[in-house]
Amino acid sequence: MPDRVCEVLSSSPRRHGLLVKKRYYARIGVAFHWIVDLEARVVTAYRLENGRWAELGTWGDETDARLEPFDALSIDVTRWWG
Repeated sequence: MPDRVCEVLSSSPRRHGLLVKKRYYARIGVAFHWIVDLEARVVTAYRLENGRWAELGTWGDETDARLEPFDALSIDVTRWWG
């Protein structure tokens, strides 16, 4: 089982990714979940706490984002948008 998942949303199964997969990841104990939304140009990070997702933040225009569990590194998320 992975301890972290980075998921890129696609336009068609968006609902599935946000509802079904997110619940599944919590049920199997994935500790960190990032959702990358290419249309909105944002990434939202979550940490599993007591079986529920706690939102850590949303980033889109940051050149020095620090997303758990890699918050020791500075990530330029603007490069993800092309």
